[in-house]
Amino acid sequence: MEENTCCCHKTKERTPEEVKKLLNRLSRIEGQIRGIRGMVEKDAYCTDILTQSAAVTAAMNAFNRDLLASHIRTCVVNDIRAGKDEVIDELVLTLQKLMK
Repeated sequence: MEENTCCCHKTKERTPEEVKKLLNRLSRIEGQIRGIRGMVEKDAYCTDILTQSAAVTAAMNAFNRDLLASHIRTCVVNDIRAGKDEVIDELVLTLQKLMK
């Protein structure tokens, strides 16, 4: 693995397909957020806004799951194989942040 793809350098090269998939998800989420903003501006009913907000939360959770799975399969595995066990502490901290 090339040095600049190692997470210990705090960067990660992704394939064009990975980048496209992540950016497409974020664009959809961004659109959902704009939709919620419009609902608030138009005085939409609270329950309708909350329903859309829950959808955004679910979309972000799905984004996080995919990104985390990729991180574990690449960065974490490579660092452990390289003897960099501190990546486990970083992973635990990341999981704690995700589970707040």
